[in-house]
Amino acid sequence: MAAVIELDNLHVRLGRREVLEGISCRLGVSGAGKAIGLLGPNGAGKSTLIQTILGFHQPSAGCARIFGLDCHKHSRQVRSRLGYMPENDAFIANLSAVTFVHMMAQLSGLPAEAALEKAHETLFHVGLGEARYRPLGTYSLGMKQMAKLAQAIVHGPELVILDEPTNGLDPAARARMLKLIREMKDDHGMSVVLCSHLLRDVEEVCDEVVILKAGRIVHHADLEAERRANRRFVELEVAGDDAAFGEALRDHEIAAVTEGAGRWRIVLPAGVDMAVLWKLVAAHEIDVRRLTHRRDTLEEIFLKAVGHINHTAGEAAAREEAPASGRL
Repeated sequence: MAAVIELDNLHVRLGRREVLEGISCRLGVSGAGKAIGLLGPNGAGKSTLIQTILGFHQPSAGCARIFGLDCHKHSRQVRSRLGYMPENDAFIANLSAVTFVHMMAQLSGLPAEAALEKAHETLFHVGLGEARYRPLGTYSLGMKQMAKLAQAIVHGPELVILDEPTNGLDPAARARMLKLIREMKDDHGMSVVLCSHLLRDVEEVCDEVVILKAGRIVHHADLEAERRANRRFVELEVAGDDAAFGEALRDHEIAAVTEGAGRWRIVLPAGVDMAVLWKLVAAHEIDVRRLTHRRDTLEEIFLKAVGHINHTAGEAAAREEAPASGRL
């Protein structure tokens, strides 16, 4: 199936500096309504990649395509099929929200009458219906973020690029923004690129993630598959004679380290369910005082990808196979 975004050996040079260095990947599936997380430390090239997709930068080599269209050669057609919510505000302060969104809808190709109808509809959709006649200069930060979202989606684009959409939002406004993003992809079939430094936001709404570092892709994965493949860590505190319990864990090829006083650190291998652990606890008649269970988070995946966590796969395996006298 056709990809939403195709990057083919993409190089982008700004002045004397090469910002993107030979990026190649296929992101999203056209018409599938998927969200792609775009991550990377400051200076990684995220903004340059977005601006290249929007047609503002000409590649020095290779190309970027949206729905099969070259982003530079066919920039007008590309822009008609996507929406963009920038990180920074770009409002005319004395315009009302409905006037602003109406104007942006017309610039995106909608006829004037249809653009006005969609402007009202979209502002109600993002929660600004009662404030749509107020000047944008009087809006709070959260309201401005919603107005930027409204202008990005008013024309019904196939792809929406969101640059830091939850930046500065309080918890309630953040939850509403993420809910709207999920609706865009799940209910309306839009593809979404979410660029954010808040990894929890990406983890909540994205199906796919690409991580940039120094102009190169250092990690690209299906997030759901990544979650399934990630190791599951269990911290267990029990009361009773747990010596035979430890032997039983090893018999089931479950890596476990005792810390004494009934405290265990356990790594569940792929294919072993938590139910196995509960059965072993019951079979050896020990009482569970505390149990915590987690997977690798996107933050850990991100830090490993950009080199802030230096454990290799071999080191991880060695820790899992550590003897009972060691630590994970």
